[in-house]
Amino acid sequence: MSQPSPKPQQIPVVVLAGFLGSGKTTLLNHLLHRSGGSRIGAIVNDFGAIEIDAMAVAGALGDSTVSLGNGCLCCAVDASELDQYLERLAEPGLGIDVIVIEASGLAEPQELVRMLLASEHPGVVYGGLVEVVDAAEFDDTRARHPEIDRHLALADLVVVNKLDRAADGERVLGLVRNLVDRAAVVPATYGRIDPEFLFDCRPSEERIGQLSFDDLHEHGGDDDGHDGHLHAAYDSLSFVSPSPLDPRRLMTFLDSRPEGLYRVKGYVDFGPYDVRNRYAVHAVGRFLRFYPEPWPAGGERLTQLVLIGSGIDTAALEKELEASRNDAPHADEHGMWGVLRYVRDPGELGADPA
Repeated sequence: MSQPSPKPQQIPVVVLAGFLGSGKTTLLNHLLHRSGGSRIGAIVNDFGAIEIDAMAVAGALGDSTVSLGNGCLCCAVDASELDQYLERLAEPGLGIDVIVIEASGLAEPQELVRMLLASEHPGVVYGGLVEVVDAAEFDDTRARHPEIDRHLALADLVVVNKLDRAADGERVLGLVRNLVDRAAVVPATYGRIDPEFLFDCRPSEERIGQLSFDDLHEHGGDDDGHDGHLHAAYDSLSFVSPSPLDPRRLMTFLDSRPEGLYRVKGYVDFGPYDVRNRYAVHAVGRFLRFYPEPWPAGGERLTQLVLIGSGIDTAALEKELEASRNDAPHADEHGMWGVLRYVRDPGELGADPA
């Protein structure tokens, strides 16, 4: 007998920011065409009366586009206005897997993030701040907009774009890495980054033999003359443990996760600390949240985690996770306090720690 499907996870909402000309729309279009079968909804926040960015993505998004036009989304009075747009895209019938807010080049990323974190919409979760910078114009951009240093310090993922046009790309990459705060920094050209940095790509349902149409598009031809060798690769670690994890040790690991570790996702078994529930974990940049849910009936109880980043030491991370195992038959009554700080509403989500 097949196991019942787990309840739908919240849709991650990614803020895509960067100054004018950095390549945000190009990156968004790349994601739309390399989504691996996933469905992307977009909130296009174009600044000005003519919605150039909205027109650039409208063909790919169709009815999934929410275009604000002639003003900054971050100037909204409160989070309730943003919730109206999120509610439209989070409608279950649309089947959206990820929502991307392409911010105006003049928007304030901190305000966008604040609004998302303040949102009370139950169907979405903050998916991270992605800051796009133009490698070729980075020095000039900093001179004109010194606030970019603050934006980079807030980011969860920084895409150093247009490296093919930069005379000293390695210097720019090093400079950006010095300006970020634990964010992953990935090089790119033509806005090409692996979508797995931002969301889980589900397989396309359309197949020719064993190749999806996405596969054929990706590998068939030179893609407008650009072979894609500068696509940003990511490092990943898959960790599986049949033994439960100790909540205190895991929180020590998560609280000190290193620079470049962009995402942590999966399920954790805390054993005697909560025998009824497994804990879905969602971490992006410095944001962390746990979601307790009942164990599927009859299934094997495992901790299964995937870590994604750029330039991370996967062997060292695996060793730290191994050290978090706990075979003790009894639970420390205060051991789950660190985890429960990151559960939005334990009662609402069904958590019942032992």
